[in-house]
Amino acid sequence: MSTVTVLIGALLLDAALGEPRWLWIRLPHPAVLMGRLIGRMDQHLNSGSYLRVKGLVCVSVLVLIGLTLGFFLAQLGPLVALIVTAILLAQRSLVQHVAQVADGLRLSLTSGRSAVAMIVSRDTADMDDSQIARAAIESAAENLSDGVIAPAFWFLVGGLPGLLVYKLINTADSMIGYRTPRHEAFGWAAARFDDLLNLVPARLTALLIALPAGVMDARGIRSDARLHRSPNAGWPEAAMSRALGVALSGPRAYEGTLRDFPFVNPLGRKLLTPVDIDACIALLWRAWGLFLALCAAGSVLQVLGDI
Repeated sequence: MSTVTVLIGALLLDAALGEPRWLWIRLPHPAVLMGRLIGRMDQHLNSGSYLRVKGLVCVSVLVLIGLTLGFFLAQLGPLVALIVTAILLAQRSLVQHVAQVADGLRLSLTSGRSAVAMIVSRDTADMDDSQIARAAIESAAENLSDGVIAPAFWFLVGGLPGLLVYKLINTADSMIGYRTPRHEAFGWAAARFDDLLNLVPARLTALLIALPAGVMDARGIRSDARLHRSPNAGWPEAAMSRALGVALSGPRAYEGTLRDFPFVNPLGRKLLTPVDIDACIALLWRAWGLFLALCAAGSVLQVLGDI
C-alpha cells in the first residue's frame, strides 16, 4: 500500500471517528505523551547558561526520537501506519471544537467565552460576540494548517518518521516557542524549526481554503499574510478572511496586556456572528475535501504509472 493510499485512509478514518472519548479516557493520547516529554526537557534543561544551545539539543533529541520511533512503527505495516496517522490528524476534532464556540455563542456571551477559551490562549473574559467569533475563526484557519495539512504533508514527504518529527516539533513550539523571559532563548530553536516545517503547508492550506471559495486574489492574500505576526499562520488566516469577507487578527489581550496587532484583511467586516463560524466550518470541510481529492488523484496517477 502506497504512502498516499495510507494517507487517504487516515484522512477518512479521522473524519469519521475523530478523537474517540472512550479510548482516550483510558489511554494517554500521543499528543499528551509528547507534551509530557517536552515538559520534562523544559524542566531539566531550561536553566543556567547556554540556553540556546540547550534548546537546540532539545530539538535534536526530539528529531531523533521522531525518526527512530517513526521508522520502527513503519516496519509494522501499512495498517499501523494508517491508524497512527489518523490519530495524529485533527480535522474532525477541530471542527467539533470550533462548532462548540458557535453553539455556545448562540446560547449566551458567557457560554461563548467559555467555549473559545478552550481553543485560544488569549484573554477571553472581556470578549464581545465579534471577538469570540473572530478568535474561533482564526484558530480554525491556523489549526487546519498545523493539525491537518502540515502533518499530512510531512507524512507524504517522509512517512511516519516525517509525521512524528513534525508533530513533536509543532508541540514543542506550542509549549516553549514563545518570546517570554523563560522561553525566548531556550525555545528559539523549536520556534524557528517549526517555522521552517510549516513554510510550505501554511501556503498550501491558504490555497486549499481559497480555491473552493472562489478567492483568486493571490496578491491580496500574500499582502494580508505579511500583516500577521507569524510568518506562516498569516497565510491560512488571510485566505479565510478573504473567503468570508471579514477582518481577522487585530488587537487582543494576553495576561492582561493589550497587544495592538494589525487586522488581516483590514477592509473586511469586523462585526462577526456565529453564522460566520458556521461558514468557516463549511470552508474547513471544503479545504479538506479538496486535499483528499488531490491525494486521490495522486494515487490514481501512481497506479497508472506502475502499469
